Amino acid sequence: MKRIIISEKEIHDKMAELGFFGFCIEEQYGGNGMGFVEACLVTEQLAKVHASWRLPINMQCIGPALTIQLFGTKEQKEKFIPKFVSGEWIGYFAITEPNTGSDVASMNTYAVDKGDHWVINGQKMFITNAPIADYGLLYASTDKAAKHRGITCFLVDFKNTPGVEVHPIETKFGLHCSPTGEVVFDNAIVPKENVLGKPGDGFKICMTQLNNTRIGCAAGALGLSGACLETAAKYANERQQFGRRIGDFQMVQSTLAEMAAEHEAAKLLVYRAAWLKDQGLPNQYETSLAKYVASEAAVNGANDCLTILGSFGYTTEYPGTRYLADARSFKVVEGTTFIQKMIIAKFVLGDR
Repeated sequence: MKRIIISEKEIHDKMAELGFFGFCIEEQYGGNGMGFVEACLVTEQLAKVHASWRLPINMQCIGPALTIQLFGTKEQKEKFIPKFVSGEWIGYFAITEPNTGSDVASMNTYAVDKGDHWVINGQKMFITNAPIADYGLLYASTDKAAKHRGITCFLVDFKNTPGVEVHPIETKFGLHCSPTGEVVFDNAIVPKENVLGKPGDGFKICMTQLNNTRIGCAAGALGLSGACLETAAKYANERQQFGRRIGDFQMVQSTLAEMAAEHEAAKLLVYRAAWLKDQGLPNQYETSLAKYVASEAAVNGANDCLTILGSFGYTTEYPGTRYLADARSFKVVEGTTFIQKMIIAKFVLGDR
């Protein structure tokens, strides 16, 4: 049988054609008339096939486009949002640095006001889509002494801005269909009109954006958890030992039951958080719960799937190793598991 190779761009363009980048976006900017619940349903199914392909929904609509819709000027909305929704521009959001991860306020990338433009210097790390991105959201410090109140969000063109240099990161453990890179800014000039919100609003914008993209991450973890469960159950029905299918043995049944319970719990949490977002109700606690539980379900499910697959799980003939490599990412991106636990605990203690 002839093997058909489909490029990443072909898949990206097909997703745009199907309207996958229009969730939560107003129809006047090309939105599809649907919200977070529908975005999560689609993300879940994409991640069930391959976890890398849940990322474009966050990188196009729930990340840059929705954030511009919430904080941008009329001119910014009209200029940027339709091109993210149509897939003409490939998006990103750049927060993480070599020495800055969970502590967003400690970022060292800085921007200096030069009157009619800003000059940016610094470095961002592990940025999804960086090697292929057009425009997106760059967070930089504009007043280091003000800490989190001194962060500003910029709309920066990676491909056509002098002083911006992108280096692909090709040594990742998983998510191999999702390009990742390091970005260096060396006196990069950004126009004044490309500030999102006001100078100093960046931390508020960043936290709002992360609380939204975090649910996309949770839905992706849910999809991967479902893939692990389906793969393990299928194999348990097919594999024969001692004259019986291995699904007849209690230890295998116990493992499958635990996988199913975690998956279903994660599903209810993800759908509830998405519904709350669509109603415009407070949801930070519920979103962090969904992200935490779904990430755990994905990692535990991948480990259990490998156990049931046995030696075949340790080969690339079956998808178990890919599941495990991809699952680990969910405990890191969009706020680590430790950060989700911290947010959850603060609500439980009444500190938020």
